[in-house]
Amino acid sequence: MILGSDGQRLSKRHGAVSVMQFREDGYLPDALINYLVRLGWSHGDQEIFSREELCKLFDLADVNRAASVFDMDKLSWLNQHYIKNADSTLLAGLLEEQLGKRGVDLGDGPDMHVLVEVQRERAKTLVEMAEKSLFAFGALDGYTEKAARKHLKPEAAAGLRAVRERLAGIASWRTDTIHEAVVSSAEAVEIKLGKLAQPLRVAVTGSDMSPSIDATLLLVGRERTLERIDAALAYIADSGDTS
Repeated sequence: MILGSDGQRLSKRHGAVSVMQFREDGYLPDALINYLVRLGWSHGDQEIFSREELCKLFDLADVNRAASVFDMDKLSWLNQHYIKNADSTLLAGLLEEQLGKRGVDLGDGPDMHVLVEVQRERAKTLVEMAEKSLFAFGALDGYTEKAARKHLKPEAAAGLRAVRERLAGIASWRTDTIHEAVVSSAEAVEIKLGKLAQPLRVAVTGSDMSPSIDATLLLVGRERTLERIDAALAYIADSGDTS
């Protein structure tokens, strides 16, 4: 018997779904297999098993007689582990599917393998990874109101202008050269790095949550980054005095 988190028999009201729905929701096959086997079976304190280990170690005699509780948080934790360690080509293909469902033009964004390597540590499911990666494709769909109000203020303009100038002059668009440009820009206008990084993050992603600023700009690309900084400076100018 498999129970919901409330201790009652698992049913549609708990969100019970088909195996294929878990795929749609961004769960990896190995994570789901690992979780389902562990749902009523154990091997010491070990939580994570490869398929080969499961075939070798599983024994019906070790299956628990007591009912098990289906814990979505535990499944998501396992899935995050598998995302962190999965083959990048596999993840790239699955992420392409998720982005395609959202109408994303995959040709108008970063290399999918680079995107996977940046985002794999930050997502519990491929759906979450896709949602967190939308900023790297196409046009920016405005700013979140709270982030813009907090970070796109007149005092941020000088730092954004300084970093735009340095980013435009980078010979090779890499995380290390981007990082150097951001750091030197903050020093030039005599502000702490965070006082520049956050307005810059909002300018290029629309929100104040993203990977590290150098990885974020790497994904967005030079041309799009410069265009978005210009748009943010125009937004600030329309909102108040930037002198």
